[in-house]
Amino acid sequence: MTVTVHDNPAQSRFEAEVDGRTAGFAEYLRSENLVVFPHTLVDPAFEGQGVGGALARAALDDARGRALPVLATCPFIHGWMERHPEYLDLAYENRSQVRD
Repeated sequence: MTVTVHDNPAQSRFEAEVDGRTAGFAEYLRSENLVVFPHTLVDPAFEGQGVGGALARAALDDARGRALPVLATCPFIHGWMERHPEYLDLAYENRSQVRD
């Protein structure tokens, strides 16, 4: 199974597709200074198959590329970051300062 993730800025979310079918999404609120991830949803048919992880990785890699700190109010994204410490430097609460 191959998971493809793309940004859908019109709906402010990253979307995961499997075989042309939407398998899940991670919503975001992005400003010039911060990105907030409030909600992630994976279709029950795809749970436990790496869809959520693919969404988290793509969303957080995008934040890193934009040099934006992350406020993960979504329990899934927050927990994923804790399990993948290489992303903890993005956490808003771990940043010494936020860009003005």
